[in-house]
Amino acid sequence: MSVHLQREIEKLKKEVLSLCAVVEDNVHLAVRALIERDANMAEKVQDRDLEVDGREVDVEEDCLKILALHQPVAVDLRYVVATLKINNDLERIGDLAVNIARKANTLAHKSDFELPIDLSPMSEMTKKMLRDSLDAFVNMDSSLAYNVCADDDVVDGMKKKSKTVVEDMISDNPHQVKAYNTLLSVIRNLERIADHATNIAEDVIYMIEGKIVRHHGGEE
Repeated sequence: MSVHLQREIEKLKKEVLSLCAVVEDNVHLAVRALIERDANMAEKVQDRDLEVDGREVDVEEDCLKILALHQPVAVDLRYVVATLKINNDLERIGDLAVNIARKANTLAHKSDFELPIDLSPMSEMTKKMLRDSLDAFVNMDSSLAYNVCADDDVVDGMKKKSKTVVEDMISDNPHQVKAYNTLLSVIRNLERIADHATNIAEDVIYMIEGKIVRHHGGEE
């Protein structure tokens, strides 16, 4: 690897790590805003969305510049290609955090509505998957990446159980159907964050091992 390419890749790593930190924090704040019924916290997540979008564009431009100017090969090429894909997943996770924050803001103003389920287990597992996928990326840890892929089935099971409970509540409380549908949207968004964390883990495996793995599973 040339000195200049090495310098560019190190710069890229720092930019991705910075984006990772913002996205992870936004997911954490969005979930807290929902559980604590904190509208101000929810608005903070929405306000930071432009920052996430801007960082995502910077990372993409730097990846494309490295590919065009340095034509990396082997491990370096896999790193840049994987980073491009991970960058896209991070941006989507950022969007999903904003969606959760918007729903949290809506529910925070409904004083007559109580959350019928404890979303903490599902949200904690989702955040763990995101954190582990990013740690696997930073530390080039394929073993941890494989664990993230396995954890996705756990989140899928939590989603199904939570969805069933909420749908039953809709039948019993038709006057609160809008609030319950808002909650269902949050559950779907959490599951989608877990899916994107799995995508990141799969790209880490590709980056390290050169092996393409696919997560098979349909959305409901």
